[in-house]
Amino acid sequence: MVAIDRGNLVEMAATLRSSGYRLVQICSTTLSDCYEMNYSFDKDGRFKNLRFTVPPGEAVPSISLIYSSAFLYENEIHDLFGITIDNIVTDYHGTLYRLRVPAPFSLQREQPLAQGADAGAVRHKTEEEAGDG
Repeated sequence: MVAIDRGNLVEMAATLRSSGYRLVQICSTTLSDCYEMNYSFDKDGRFKNLRFTVPPGEAVPSISLIYSSAFLYENEIHDLFGITIDNIVTDYHGTLYRLRVPAPFSLQREQPLAQGADAGAVRHKTEEEAGDG
């Protein structure tokens, strides 16, 4: 795990890309007063993880120009945590998921979600559940 300054994220991702690393995942989690971001890369079974924290209300640069698949992770993090990701190549502007609760894991929510609360995506009825009409 390599702790980095988020201002160096794009440069470090570009260096990893040019060294043959692939993007494995991007994830976020809430800490008591900030978000923790973790970017994982792999080359020949060797992982490199970049980690940094983001205070609420501050933005993270997109790496989707370097790793095109990053756009999906970045949109998901925006929708679920409310973290602004600057310059996403394909930006869904908060519509990747239809959520019952906007940014359910945001530190800026007025009230935290109760443990076990269902804040996930809206579940659509199957054809069988909906019946014929």
